[in-house]
Amino acid sequence: MNTVTTSEIPLPPATGAWREGDPPGRRRWHALREPLPLEAGGELPGVRLAYETWGRLAPDRSNAVLVLHALTGDSHVRGPAGPGHPQPGWWDGLVGPGLALDTDRWFVVAPNVLGGCQGSTGPASPRPGGRHWGGDFPFLTQRDQVAAEARLADALGIDRWSLVIGGSMGGMRALEWAVSYPRRVESLLLLATTAAASAEQIAWAHVQLHAIRSDPQWRGGHYHDAGPGGGPHAGLGVARRLAHVTYRSEPELQDRFGREHQGAEHPWRRGRYQVESYLDHHAAKLVRRFDAGSYVVLTEGMNGHDVGRGRGGTKAALRRITARTLVAGVDSDRLYPLHQQRELADGIPGADRLRVIGSPYGHDGFLVETGQVGALVRELLARVP
Repeated sequence: MNTVTTSEIPLPPATGAWREGDPPGRRRWHALREPLPLEAGGELPGVRLAYETWGRLAPDRSNAVLVLHALTGDSHVRGPAGPGHPQPGWWDGLVGPGLALDTDRWFVVAPNVLGGCQGSTGPASPRPGGRHWGGDFPFLTQRDQVAAEARLADALGIDRWSLVIGGSMGGMRALEWAVSYPRRVESLLLLATTAAASAEQIAWAHVQLHAIRSDPQWRGGHYHDAGPGGGPHAGLGVARRLAHVTYRSEPELQDRFGREHQGAEHPWRRGRYQVESYLDHHAAKLVRRFDAGSYVVLTEGMNGHDVGRGRGGTKAALRRITARTLVAGVDSDRLYPLHQQRELADGIPGADRLRVIGSPYGHDGFLVETGQVGALVRELLARVP
């Protein structure tokens, strides 16, 4: 059996968050002038959002597009990995010259979500006074995150987005944008998302949160000053393994891996199946580029997602949307099934019929199938003057 000794693998950092002093990469920042009021009560001081842009804003500011990332995404939608950016752009096939979001025509803005860990204020950030927020970081909702993004839009001089697009958690925020600020969203593309988190989605998330909080190195969320190997990377890795299974489809996993062993490893002699190695690989990558505290904060925010809360219910909330809208789901998605997108398409006045992305890749299909997503983007933007 081929093995790699633990001593040959560098210990993961306590957090994979971007920190002051790290290379900025393509990031820019906007600091909010005033504390941000929070839906759950209180306010968050010292908020700063990291963001990236591509293209050039038109003189009349009529060509702006807002791209919103999912749970473990960030502002780096396009471009190579490199100093400051631990992985390549997550929608490289969608954003750029000549692509669906043609940066020769459109000004594309992608913020790192509030509560995230790649430059925006989150648990790994210093709070006023210098100590990391850690486990004291407040509960955030999607509406809080969108309110911060609206202040970023104000600072950029963007009164109205030609398009707001997002999938999964990004779709939740895109939906909140269209409901909270209907006059600021001209067109809307919702991908693999929902009007409210379901009981099953909350249940899957609960197991992931429990894995992180059960790690002895979680320490109530106050681990950010620990040295390499001193953070809750084991718990975060378990959470990622579980999440990744829900992101893919059973047929795809069977077709790719079946019951094959990983190389010369044999499961009867403490080796792994290929699918186990695959999950281990994704866990090892995430713990080096993400923060467990952000994973908790953002997951709890997703669990709290309910567009109808305080608005007379889902149907009443969706009727507020005035944007031209397309809603699409992935036919093999077992985490955000098509009936959730159908509810959105049926309830939004400006929505066309539900569009279905054909893909074997499950929930991750909205990231992988850039050709099909690009066609939807082009369809919406073709109607923009």
